Amino acid sequence: MKSFIPVFFAATMLVACSGTKQSNETRVTETIPTAETTETEKVEKPQETNESIEKNTEETTEETQPVYKLNEANWVIERLDGSEEKNVLLTIDDAPDKHSLEMAEILNRIGVKAIFFVNGHFLDTPEEEERLKKIHEMGFAIGNHTYSHPTLTKIPEVEQKQEIVSLNERVKEIIGVSPAFFRAPFGMNTEYSKEIAAEEGMLLMNWTYGYDWEKQYQNPDSLAEIMVGSPFLTNGANLLMHDRQWTKDALEDIVKGLQSKGYSIADPDLIEVPKKVK
Repeated sequence: MKSFIPVFFAATMLVACSGTKQSNETRVTETIPTAETTETEKVEKPQETNESIEKNTEETTEETQPVYKLNEANWVIERLDGSEEKNVLLTIDDAPDKHSLEMAEILNRIGVKAIFFVNGHFLDTPEEEERLKKIHEMGFAIGNHTYSHPTLTKIPEVEQKQEIVSLNERVKEIIGVSPAFFRAPFGMNTEYSKEIAAEEGMLLMNWTYGYDWEKQYQNPDSLAEIMVGSPFLTNGANLLMHDRQWTKDALEDIVKGLQSKGYSIADPDLIEVPKKVK
């Protein structure tokens, strides 16, 4: 299957997304008893022992340990624990345009996660800022898709840096944290954009397959069918979608279709990411 993925990616990355704003494309602390404590007040909850505290700490640590790593040879996610469980990753570009918030609400209702890759030109108004806040508050990972969605290979390095870093600053201003993932518009990186992403502590990410920009798949039924039945669907597949009406309407069927084929939806917060260069 890996032999097919680069060919498909190369053929599609030039038309994968449009960045215009008009486009539809996206502990309990316990009081120490005093001498005056009544008999009923003396009924206390069991005190935590050092052993139980250590156990709780270990459990918390385990929950935050990476479960997946990204294979940059084909952009699939791979489990670090050797598990044979089948997983796919959902990603949504051009957020938070017209449909991203509702897409997040759908995913939240059915209990799965995704990365929302945002553009700065969709963060111009208080209403747009509020959409991003709500998506973040629902627990979704936020990615950087550049500020104004240029083709990075066609602009000078100083502009490439501005496109990436200024969006990180804007996102942090709104939600308090910077993006952990970076996806270049059209999947077209430069060596310099890769360096900037690494310096910013973002995991560089492209995709395995996506279809919602192609005319024949711009309706919910055909899009859901191809996303679930694609010949490129494989364990760890990195699925590209956009902020589109038809994608929103197909989203629940896509997830349920993938699950019916035995795929779990990966939590992006459990993907291993680089640390920001100080």
